[in-house]
Amino acid sequence: MTIRRSDIAFFFVLGLILYVAWLVRDVVLLLYISALFAVVINPAISVVRRLHLGKWHPGRGLAIAIILVGGATVMALFLVFALPPIFRDLQAASSNWPHRAVQVVARLQRLPFVRSFNPDTLQSSLERTIGGVLGLFRGIAGGLFWFFSWLILTLYFIIDGERAFTWIMSMFPPVSRSRLEAALLRAEARVSKWLVGQAGLMLILGCCSAVVYGLLRVKYFYALAVFAGAANIVPIIGPLTSVAVAAIVAGLDSWSKLVGVLVFYFLYQQIESAFLTPRIMKSTLDLPPLAVIIALSLGGALAGVLGALVAVPTAALVAVLAEEYLVRPNRAAESSELAANQNG
Repeated sequence: MTIRRSDIAFFFVLGLILYVAWLVRDVVLLLYISALFAVVINPAISVVRRLHLGKWHPGRGLAIAIILVGGATVMALFLVFALPPIFRDLQAASSNWPHRAVQVVARLQRLPFVRSFNPDTLQSSLERTIGGVLGLFRGIAGGLFWFFSWLILTLYFIIDGERAFTWIMSMFPPVSRSRLEAALLRAEARVSKWLVGQAGLMLILGCCSAVVYGLLRVKYFYALAVFAGAANIVPIIGPLTSVAVAAIVAGLDSWSKLVGVLVFYFLYQQIESAFLTPRIMKSTLDLPPLAVIIALSLGGALAGVLGALVAVPTAALVAVLAEEYLVRPNRAAESSELAANQNG
């Protein structure tokens, strides 16, 4: 009876914890994403710490600072060299905007669906547009707050993650603690490879975009290619945003360039979704292509863009735990029996 009461109490407390976690699921997701990115960034910190100048090598804090300063320097150099030509063209376009606007309207009026446009609906359209813009600014403000919260939490997990991990492991009984800790460390090594695969996908898209945009003679093709590669880390929203920006820039030059950009993105997304993503993630995370596709679908359905972003590394974590506790549930007993036979 005592055991049954303890089991009932355990499941009741577990259900209560899951209910509270569901109520604050946005905060839980933020913490999980921050911890996950801290895990995938740790290998870069280890690489920096292995650098030696004579007998000196950087400590963990200095390695983190080197990575942050290096990333900020690369971003600053890109902004310094990429943005001035864009700003100059924007100033020239604003000074010649009336003539340019007439040309744009003349082009639009050649389209079949624009000829049937009713000018009386313009006012209501503008009112809806203003409301949408206000909502967009609120969304941007919320996104910036979420981004800085994520950045601070990620830095905390990078700096103090080992102590937090030790504290969480101390809550488990000693009998199962060593097995769980070993499984989580294997999962950490496996999840860390996700960044390598994702960086490969970003590099492929950036290089392909640079080649295609250069051949199409799209303005600022170098900046658009860098933006396309960087935005590719965010599933769905990243590619859509990059193609929208590229399409606007190309469309201001000619319709043929606009069509070329849209065709390129359509073909590339088909190749990436069906071929590149499953195979690259399989080679880095050792996950079958079907598991990658299912993880992306479930992550997007459960938590939108953020869920799709962390779906693949989460699938790797689940795969390690499933292998440890479901595929070979008696691994600890097997290891103990093997050790006993060897000693005997």
